[in-house]
Amino acid sequence: MRKRKVIYPPPRTATKRAPAPGVAGEPVRVRESLATIDMTALGGRKGLKLGDRVRIAGTGLYAGEAAVIERFAGSVVPAALVRTEAGRARQVRTIDLEPIAREG
Repeated sequence: MRKRKVIYPPPRTATKRAPAPGVAGEPVRVRESLATIDMTALGGRKGLKLGDRVRIAGTGLYAGEAAVIERFAGSVVPAALVRTEAGRARQVRTIDLEPIAREG
């Protein structure tokens, strides 16, 4: 009886991986959905105190609405809990709050 020929699978190292981005001279692509970190937010906005009327700047929920500061949240990025004129509460970075001049 004749012995069958043994067939071995190709080695896993036979196929090379794609080179790391930027290594082979091709430009590095930046993902559009990548989040950016605003390092100026770490300092916060100075001169705000409880009861101040502020406008929520930036983008997102309640942007552009007037609000009153109810409390400050101590964290790495200074934030404040504000209540909008519509009665809704939200925590906002202090860098995104603009003081509104008092009338009177």
